[in-house]
Amino acid sequence: MIYFDNSATTQIDEGVLQTFLKVSQSINGNPSSLHKLGDQAAGLLQQSRAQIASLIDVTPQEIYFTSGGTEGDNWAIKGTAIEKSVFGKHLITTAIEHPAVKETMHQLEQLGFEVTYLPVDKKGVISIEDLKQALRPDTIMVSVMAINNEVGSIQPLEAIGKVLEDYPSVHFHVDAVQAVGKQPLLLGPDSRIDIASFSSHKFHGPKGVGFIYLKKGKKIAPLLNGGGQEAGLRSGTENIAGIAAMTKALRLVLSDAVEKQALQKKIKNYLADALKKYPKVTLFSSEEGAPHILCYGLKGIRGEVMVHAFEEKDIYISTTSACSSRSKTSSSTLGAMNVPEFIATNAVRVSLTDTNTMEEAKQFLNVFDELYHQFQAINA
Repeated sequence: MIYFDNSATTQIDEGVLQTFLKVSQSINGNPSSLHKLGDQAAGLLQQSRAQIASLIDVTPQEIYFTSGGTEGDNWAIKGTAIEKSVFGKHLITTAIEHPAVKETMHQLEQLGFEVTYLPVDKKGVISIEDLKQALRPDTIMVSVMAINNEVGSIQPLEAIGKVLEDYPSVHFHVDAVQAVGKQPLLLGPDSRIDIASFSSHKFHGPKGVGFIYLKKGKKIAPLLNGGGQEAGLRSGTENIAGIAAMTKALRLVLSDAVEKQALQKKIKNYLADALKKYPKVTLFSSEEGAPHILCYGLKGIRGEVMVHAFEEKDIYISTTSACSSRSKTSSSTLGAMNVPEFIATNAVRVSLTDTNTMEEAKQFLNVFDELYHQFQAINA
C-alpha cells in the first residue's frame, strides 16, 4: 500500500500508539480528582503541557487542550467574537480557509458580525495591501491558515504580523493544522500571532485530540462551560491518553524536521516535474508552496474517478479536501484562485509525510502513466 493522503489524516506512529495504550491502561484517574490516582493523571497532564510548550517555544500556561483542529478554530474565532464584541463585530479571513474557519465565520455573520474574505492570487496567496485596506477600527480578528490544505499555498504570516503590529487589539489567529513538521512557526513573545490551532492526527498522533496556543495576556471566551478544566477556559475531562500520545507524536515529528521537510520537498518536486510533462495534466500547486502537498488534475477525468482508479492499485490519494470530498463539489480553493469549475472538478491531491519515500513516488508515477493512457484511450 502507498498512502498519499496525509493532509486528510496521518497514520498513527506505532510508538505513539503504544503510549496511548499504556496510558489508557495504567492512568485511570480523573485529573480533577483529589486522590492519588487523580494526582497521577494531573501530573501526566501537566508534564505533557510543559513538553508541548517547550517543543514550540512557548510557556505551559499558553497551551490549552482540545478535541482537534475544528474545535480549536471554532474556539479561537467564536471565543474572540464573544469576548470582543463590545469593541467591534468585524473579522477578516481569507477566501480559501478550511471549513472549520469558513463555516464558523458564516455562523457569526448570521449573528450580526461582518466578515471580510480576502481574495487570493493564482498561487493561493493573499495580498498584504488587501489586508491593509480591509482593516477597520471595529476589526477584532484576523484569521489566516498557515498552509492551505488543498493546494499547499503558504500565507505570509510574518508580513501579516508586521501589519498587525499597528493594531495591537486585533487578535491574530493562525490555523496551523497543516504546518506542523512542514514549516517553522514562530510563536511566543516575539511573534505577533496570538492564537494558533493544532490537531494531533495531522502529525501521526491519535484522532480526537489537539491543542491551541493562546498568548499570555490575550483573552477569548470559553465555548465549553462546566467543571472549569484548562484554567476555566475549556471544560470537560481531559483525554489524558490522547494528550500523552499527541505529545510524543509532536516530539517525534519535530525531531530532524529540516531533513524531513527537505525529503518531502524533493519527492513533491520529483512528482511535479514528471506530471507536468503530460499534455493533459494541470498543476495547481506552486513550487513555492508547502513541501508535502501537490494538487493536479487530468483533463476530462473527474477527481473522484482518479481517486478510485488509484485505489484499485492500492494507492491512496484524495480529492482536494477530505472534509468536503464526499459532497463531490469542486474545490472552493481553486474557485478562489479563478480556476474554471470544469477544470477544478478534475483536481486531486497527493499529500506526503515524513515516512513517504522516493520509491513510493516512482511506483505512483508508473501507475499514473498506465492510467493516463487508459483514460486517453477511453476519451479517444
